[in-house]
Amino acid sequence: MTIRNKPEVIDPPQNKDMTDIVECVNSPAKTALKPNVIVSSSVHKLLECPVCLNAMYPPIHQCSNGHTLCSSCKPRVHDRCPICRHELGNIRCLALEKVAASLELPCIYQSFGCIGIYPYHSKSKHESQCVFRPYSCPYSGSECTATGDIPYLVAHLKDDHKVDMHNGSTFNHRYVKSNPHEVENATWMLTVFSCFGQYFCLHFEAFHLGMSPVYIAFLRFMGDDNEAKNHSYSLQVCGSGRKMTWQGVPRSIRDSHQKVRDSFDGLVIQRNMALLFSGGDRKELKLRVTGRIWKEQ
Repeated sequence: MTIRNKPEVIDPPQNKDMTDIVECVNSPAKTALKPNVIVSSSVHKLLECPVCLNAMYPPIHQCSNGHTLCSSCKPRVHDRCPICRHELGNIRCLALEKVAASLELPCIYQSFGCIGIYPYHSKSKHESQCVFRPYSCPYSGSECTATGDIPYLVAHLKDDHKVDMHNGSTFNHRYVKSNPHEVENATWMLTVFSCFGQYFCLHFEAFHLGMSPVYIAFLRFMGDDNEAKNHSYSLQVCGSGRKMTWQGVPRSIRDSHQKVRDSFDGLVIQRNMALLFSGGDRKELKLRVTGRIWKEQ
């Protein structure tokens, strides 16, 4: 999975084995500096698990010959050292654990704007929740692995996926399918709306609920959940004298498309009802979905 963003240009350090890192508090309200933390690249190598190649966190295990590996990989190698094949037992590498505990490192998403410096043992937890971590592509029609910030993803959706882009907070879409019984080949749609200085993804698709085809429309916010909750939206499908309305809060694209769909957090239309909205001849699906987005005060 690739991460896209414009990297900062940083002059290389004079000593190729050492990098100076100046700590800053990751807060827009205040910024503080602490004494430089010098981290050796050889220490990074020592803290790399030979099995998964990820950074090792306490407890760090070792064999009788001193080879180390992380606690997650210990059961995977059946308590055998992956280097010398000696039995691992329950030996801890306390010296390396102390080295790890003394380190402070920058967030991996520093190039995306995170300026924080974190203790080695808590760095991984921070990165899993960092507000600067890149977003995954919200396009649900393929296993797209593109990630990046919102401006990059908007351009990616437009240029690479040819997604329709609209300005405004209201929409009126018509979905037509010649054979509503073929859910596996159902045409799903994604449209991106720009309003209130933000971007929103409107999804419409068919999937199976048990043995019955179901249609769903829902909105996702291109940003974090705390910002998504500042907005609301409504969806309405009508036809043949019938009307169904949904109102909710857009979900952040931090939540996967499948997670939102499988939670039924949107306008859900059973096939029989969808055919009634379409005119009742059961030969063609014709759904008109209208809606609007607004910002809560």
